[in-house]
Amino acid sequence: MALPQSVDVVGLGQCCLDHIGTIEAYPEADRKCETTGFIIQGGGPVATALVALARWKLSCAIMGITGDDGFGQEIRASIKEEQIDIEGLHIRPGSTSQIAIIVVEKGSGRRNIFWQRPQGPDLAAEEIDIDLITRARLLHTDGLFTQAPLEASQAARRSNVPVVVDAGTLRPGMQALARHSDYFIASELFGRQLIGRDAPRQACREISKMGPRLACITLGANGYVAAYSGRTIEKPAYPVAAMDTTGCGDIFHAGFIYGILSRWPLESSLDYAAWPAAQAALALGGRAGIPAAEDWPGMRSG
Repeated sequence: MALPQSVDVVGLGQCCLDHIGTIEAYPEADRKCETTGFIIQGGGPVATALVALARWKLSCAIMGITGDDGFGQEIRASIKEEQIDIEGLHIRPGSTSQIAIIVVEKGSGRRNIFWQRPQGPDLAAEEIDIDLITRARLLHTDGLFTQAPLEASQAARRSNVPVVVDAGTLRPGMQALARHSDYFIASELFGRQLIGRDAPRQACREISKMGPRLACITLGANGYVAAYSGRTIEKPAYPVAAMDTTGCGDIFHAGFIYGILSRWPLESSLDYAAWPAAQAALALGGRAGIPAAEDWPGMRSG
């Protein structure tokens, strides 16, 4: 199958198979602990963001890698069934796909994630379809790989295609990627790793110095801090009785992208991003709780 002539969003980065179960409370070490509600669901920052965007009627394509194992088959099927083009999802023969084991504490929504990165060679720069990227409306990447996201972002910027980065961890190459992005949305952990302490406003300022139009630190239940156009805003999260916070950050990025492509102001795009991120926490796993875009109260009032 050939890649489409153009898409709304190209995603370059992680796709994963999540194994998720709930427990009553975290045990001490060397104890057995029974899980309930066990499910297997597709995951990964870029892949889950694309799933949300596809459900909101945007056309999407993914670029990344899986192994040729059973996990990889399930990953590819979970993305393809959302009508996302997977032609750019390369299969690494004889290697294991990215998987995660997620244990969620009932009542709090807290979770621990144990994960294994894909074992095959990284996605190489020559494996990405630059032509598709330069004809897309937006590029979204999470920086799991080092060289491919940087080259993709540089090509996108040369063609006036906006670049959104999901920065979960301060990996090698992330600061270079920030310099070639338009919207850099990072986790609280990334901000702490960047400046050495918990100070999200300062982290936003440091990211802004690298060049993106907008810098944002997501703070989970505490909302987010964002800096753009010489101003800094801080907003609380939408209040929900969270079941599981897996994937909430991924959905935040999807919501922001949806707002950007809808040509909303940045503040409206951020406000919308926070809403589906909160709604996703009402279900187990990152994808089961993705709400319909038209259910956003701001959509109805606007």
